[in-house]
Amino acid sequence: MNLRKIVSFAFLLFIPLSVIAGRLNWGDQAIFITAALSIIPLSIWLSTAVERVAVVTGPTLGGLVNAIFGNTTTLVIALIALKKGLVDIVQASITGSILSDLLLFMGMGMLTGGIRYKEQEFKPILARVNGSSMTLAVIAIALPTLVIYTSKVVEVADILSLSLVTATVLLIVYGLTLLFSLKTHSYLYEVGLSNENTPDNQVSEEEKAQVWIWLLVLLTSTVAVAYESDLFVNVVESVMEGFNLTPLFIGVIFIPLISDVSGIVTVIQLALKNQMDLTVSVAMGDSLLVALFVAPLLVFIGQFWQQPMDLNFNPFNVVALIVAVVVTNLISFTGRSNWLDGTLLLATYLILSVAFYYHPA
Repeated sequence: MNLRKIVSFAFLLFIPLSVIAGRLNWGDQAIFITAALSIIPLSIWLSTAVERVAVVTGPTLGGLVNAIFGNTTTLVIALIALKKGLVDIVQASITGSILSDLLLFMGMGMLTGGIRYKEQEFKPILARVNGSSMTLAVIAIALPTLVIYTSKVVEVADILSLSLVTATVLLIVYGLTLLFSLKTHSYLYEVGLSNENTPDNQVSEEEKAQVWIWLLVLLTSTVAVAYESDLFVNVVESVMEGFNLTPLFIGVIFIPLISDVSGIVTVIQLALKNQMDLTVSVAMGDSLLVALFVAPLLVFIGQFWQQPMDLNFNPFNVVALIVAVVVTNLISFTGRSNWLDGTLLLATYLILSVAFYYHPA
């Protein structure tokens, strides 16, 4: 039994418990804890289904499936929070997802892989391309905040207009990165959609026949995640008040940890197999998906729902994103990694996590 199955089965009991807690009104804290923990196995099943469908549909279409549905859990939680007007938590969860991808995921991969292998290699060009795109995304996210703090008076409508224009540019850039990785320069990413259990990367007839099962798992898991996320978001404000937690900490640290356990498990497994190209692609690819697709998409959806969602993030969010991108780029640009590199990334994540805990926002 692999690590994914162990983790998913370990938290399986919390799914019915969360339903019972919600129906019988066990209290906000019980609902919060059981709903949060039940999201963990559901997110693992969802991401597994996405990967299986991606393998069967081939490199191009499969890459597109991964690109669109790779962060479904994060998006679903953010959408439900946005619908309820919790914009500060939504913005914080975007920041947290990027931080966890760049620092926690990459750090865990480099640390665990570095313990087994003295030094590991990956394609530097992948790190450069992803790092450059991520730098652009962080600059774009930082601009509305910088405009406000460098101007005496800025109209809310102007910040919203700037956010909409920026979101449009980010979506276009994301589309171009997909064109680059799936079409014009797909040879650089040829390791991204291989099925290690199938020789010569050929998809078996059994796998093709099972694609409808995995599509059903994908749909069912998404609906279940939406249900659990609704339970979670409904009580999050009262729980924050009870535990003296800020929306910043819940969004940046807590939500990414429960929504993408599958990503952590994946990078550890890949790194232990010395597949660092895939490890880097998973970690950086997820961060790009959030920054270039999820964040701008939420801006447009927020306007449709008449929620004040823009790219005017908390200044400390912006600082943390800049730190994460700079540290990750410095470590990954060489195309080599070891356990110390992973330790440095994890240390950065830990320091930022503590800072977010004590931040009064």
